[in-house]
Amino acid sequence: MPTTPYSSFPNRLRADLLAGKRLIGCWCSLANPITTEVLGVAGFDWLLLDGEHSPNDVISFIPQLMALKDSPSAPVVRPSQNDTVEIKRLLDAGFYNFLVPFVESADDARRAVAATRYPPQGVRGVSVSQRSNRYGTVPGYFTGINDQVCVIVQIESRAGLAAAAEIAAVDGIDCLFVGPSDLAAGLGHLGNANHPDVQAAIATIFDAARQHGKPIGILAPVEADARRYLEQGATFVAVGSDLGIFRSATQALHDKYRP
Repeated sequence: MPTTPYSSFPNRLRADLLAGKRLIGCWCSLANPITTEVLGVAGFDWLLLDGEHSPNDVISFIPQLMALKDSPSAPVVRPSQNDTVEIKRLLDAGFYNFLVPFVESADDARRAVAATRYPPQGVRGVSVSQRSNRYGTVPGYFTGINDQVCVIVQIESRAGLAAAAEIAAVDGIDCLFVGPSDLAAGLGHLGNANHPDVQAAIATIFDAARQHGKPIGILAPVEADARRYLEQGATFVAVGSDLGIFRSATQALHDKYRP
C-alpha cells in the first residue's frame, strides 16, 4: 500500500481556485459512475457530484469517485444540506472539495467550515481508517488534511444575499457560489434568472466576494450567460450538466428523423 506523506498530495483544485485560475466545470446529476467517467474523459477542470437535487448518497458517490480516479477533473460534492454528520461521511468517503448549499449567514458558513476540520479548528469526527486516508496508510493525514479541504458556499436566498459580505469574510470559506435559480425564486422571479433584479443581486454577491478577496462561482448552462459571468469576474463556472446534455442530445437526435 502507498505510504507517501499526505503533504505530497496537495489539493490542486483549491490551489488553482485561490490562485484565481479560470476553472470550468460540469454538473453530474445522473448518479451513475459511467456517465461521470465519460464527463471525466472530456477534461473539465472539475465535476460537481450532486447530492442535493440528485438521487445520490455516500454509497453511490464512491463508485463515481473511483470512476474519476485517473481523470483530470477534480470531484466536488454538494451535500444535501449544511449538515455536520453528512459532511463527515463525505469526507471519510474521499471528498476534499465541497459546495455547501443554502448558506444564509456567517454562522452557517462557520458551521460548514467547522464540519470539514478536525479539532481544534473544527468538529469533524475521527475515524482512524477510512477511504480518505487510504484506510489508515497515509502518514500525516490527520495533521495535513485540514489545510487541504476546499469549502465553497452557495448563496441562493434573500438572507444569503443580505449576508454575502459577512459570509465572504469567514475564515476557511474559499469561494462564493451563486445559485441563480433559487436566488431568482427568492426574489420573486421564479424561472427568470436574467431579470434585472436578479442580475443586480448577483452583481452584489460578486462584489462581496471581491471585497474579501474570494473567488466567485456560478452555474450557467446557457453559453451567453456563462461568458457574461466570466467577463464579470467569475472564475469557477459550471457550464452544463450531464442531464441537460443527455436530454438535449437525445431530443435533437429524435427530431432529426421526425417526419
